[in-house]
Amino acid sequence: MIQNYYQKILPKHVNRTKCKIVSIQLLFFLFVKINNLLAQPHSIILGRPTNNSITASILFEQNVEFYLTFGTQSNNHTNQTPNFTNISGTPDEIDMQGLQTNTKYYYKVKYKPVGATSYSETQEYSFHTQRLPGSEFSFTLETDEHLYDKKGVKSIYQVCLDNQKKDNPDFMMSLGDIFGDDHNPFTITSDSLDILHKNYRPFLGTLCHSIPFYVCLGNHEGENDYYLLQNPPNNLAINATLWRKFYYPNPYPNSFYSGNTEVEQFGVDYPENYYSWTWGDALFVVLDVYRNQCDTSSKPKNWNWSLGYPQYTWLKNTLENSTAKFKFVFAHHVRGQGRGGVTNAKLFEWGGYEQNGNNYTFDTNRPGWGKPIHQLFKDNGVNIFFQGHDHVFAHEILDSVTYQALPMAADSTYEIGMLANADAYLTDTLDGTGHIKVTVNNSCVKVDYVRAYLPADTLSGLHQNGEIAFSYTIGECSTQSTNNINKNENILIYPNPSTNILNINYNNSLPKKVKLINGIGQTFLQNNTSLIDVSEFPNGLYYLVVETENSVLTNKVIINHK
Repeated sequence: MIQNYYQKILPKHVNRTKCKIVSIQLLFFLFVKINNLLAQPHSIILGRPTNNSITASILFEQNVEFYLTFGTQSNNHTNQTPNFTNISGTPDEIDMQGLQTNTKYYYKVKYKPVGATSYSETQEYSFHTQRLPGSEFSFTLETDEHLYDKKGVKSIYQVCLDNQKKDNPDFMMSLGDIFGDDHNPFTITSDSLDILHKNYRPFLGTLCHSIPFYVCLGNHEGENDYYLLQNPPNNLAINATLWRKFYYPNPYPNSFYSGNTEVEQFGVDYPENYYSWTWGDALFVVLDVYRNQCDTSSKPKNWNWSLGYPQYTWLKNTLENSTAKFKFVFAHHVRGQGRGGVTNAKLFEWGGYEQNGNNYTFDTNRPGWGKPIHQLFKDNGVNIFFQGHDHVFAHEILDSVTYQALPMAADSTYEIGMLANADAYLTDTLDGTGHIKVTVNNSCVKVDYVRAYLPADTLSGLHQNGEIAFSYTIGECSTQSTNNINKNENILIYPNPSTNILNINYNNSLPKKVKLINGIGQTFLQNNTSLIDVSEFPNGLYYLVVETENSVLTNKVIINHK
């Protein structure tokens, strides 16, 4: 079985005589990672970092007594929390308070089984409180983990997490479709939802003990208005919300975070579903495009979809009242349903236009609101809107607002989103799996797409784990910061549409690799030529993937023999 498995995952161009070596290496890699996860006696997920506090969600798999020590110097902790006694399998949220702004802290958890006399302690972990304006920092983003439905693969997800850990960001965020609650929406039990939410803690626990974690809700979280109304309180949306809050401390409105102030029934309290905060020179705004007061079905579309007036008003006020130099907005997807970025951003509540793109009916459909969401972004200097949902990397710009789609965080095929959804985007669409790293200082934002690869998929030398597949900057950036900006700019592909010969002009040199893929994912050609004879290929839409020394570019190509 092992041999058959590795025959499937090894690239076809890899020499099969290496298969046994690769099998042992990858099997050892998986063995170590999985056993490390299973062996954890506890998991710690940091959340809600502020200027003077942070929350640690600590879950032990046995009954223990514990407390935390913390301080500003490594292994010299001058502060200590009270003692706590836990219940096995139940996370406790412990607040470390009275912290200094813009400061790195170190901490340990000291614990002992109930009734024991001596304490054990964790290794030393760390975190950073709110950065002041002018400070440089980074954060990372992932999305669409999908471990629950086998689209996502645990081994490559752990590689993605390891890569984020190496980036040492101040915090990380998932843009949704983490837990997979809505696959059996009317029969799923609270116990099943408990398991789905708890299953991610061993993975996130490998880095979120030192990297605070934020949740942005996706469609598969199942927390939308349609499900909220089905036989409350025993329904998918309420149970999913309760279990998410049970395991993952997300922000709620206070002196540091703004957000949804509605107190919901059935023990939900604040749903912790949309929120904002400022860190360094940046404003962060996280939207919930599913729990919105105006949904009419499980998948509302067009004008039936809405942020809801309370969330829209909060968004408008948050953007207009912010003096931050950079502004970032996050959601699982534009308008909640459909595919694509800027094409959807022009329509309905987001852009104001009907499907044909010609008739502007926002004032009729949203009387008294004032302006569509995209216009709010444009007028208030939103730099980047980050989204997931489509499982593919895509970089687009509309009216100076960057629309950035993220790839899946755990796709071991490296092409699920590319094959399924790339045609919904207009520019800069790349395959692969991994995360986004964003670095911010007082004059510049740098965005990197960091790819993740399993060891077996790097043997050819074509790719390496952690490579930067695409990079761009916003603002006034130094030469050193900008030397990785979209090196695809010098690639010219013509004529398009093409009838016989397709030319690729790349700095007067040959690209490393060229692939021509049709609309259903079949590869028609793979080589390193700059001239492609398409005279025998059927008419239709294709994707030309050009790989260079520094990056990968995907362009749409039409073959039409007339």
